[in-house]
Amino acid sequence: LGKCLLSPIVLAAYAYNRSLSELGPGGRGENEPGVLCQLFAFLMAFFGLAPTLLLLAMALECWLSLGHPYFYRRHLTRRLGAALGPAAAGLCALFCALPLLGFGAPMQYCPGTWCFIRMAGGGPSQLGFPVLYASLMGLLVLAIVACNVSSMRHLYGMARRQPRRGAPPAAAPRMEELDHLVLLGLMTVLFTVCSLPLIIRAYMGAFAADFNENADLSALRFLSVNSIVDPWVFIIFRTSVFRSFVRRVCRRLGSRR
Repeated sequence: LGKCLLSPIVLAAYAYNRSLSELGPGGRGENEPGVLCQLFAFLMAFFGLAPTLLLLAMALECWLSLGHPYFYRRHLTRRLGAALGPAAAGLCALFCALPLLGFGAPMQYCPGTWCFIRMAGGGPSQLGFPVLYASLMGLLVLAIVACNVSSMRHLYGMARRQPRRGAPPAAAPRMEELDHLVLLGLMTVLFTVCSLPLIIRAYMGAFAADFNENADLSALRFLSVNSIVDPWVFIIFRTSVFRSFVRRVCRRLGSRR
């Protein structure tokens, strides 16, 4: 949804060779970006935060189902799962709308084809929101990594408890747990690497007054790469071809040991 809403705006800016502020109606002040730029900044902030919150919900669900199955069975229902999506979207929308209300400021970045929250070169009221945004993102990243590491530990323990030799029916569950372990580990590393640059840039811009639009653009690209690559990683690593490849590698390593 984020790509479908944001990509046409960027393509239109390149097609008409104009900035986002020039494409849409002007802002309320001379130095204020246009309405289209403000909308773009809101969507960028929203689609950077909302998927992270949903990933946390998924990581918590995975951790509870593996580590606390009785609590998971009793308290987590389909109705609760269906309500989490709209609730997370609503909270993120309210939070990301704060710059439109005066706490924080949208800003057009070079080369004029994208807008985001001002992360450097502003006053305390303008830089307070990016610090709060980066802090919230950092807490979500830490919580997701902690939940995934705990889930990986449970998966590894489940795989070790399965007999290595003997009954053939036990081999399939063990390999399935190892498949989940590899997939979860890779997605955790990818998510962490792609999320940290934006958090670091927000803190550097607020406290070190480091105004570097190229570095900010690179940080936003990292954040976008995560949402593009993550589904492909999940699709490819869940295929039967990759699972059979992992099984062969594990069998060879086991035979060498």
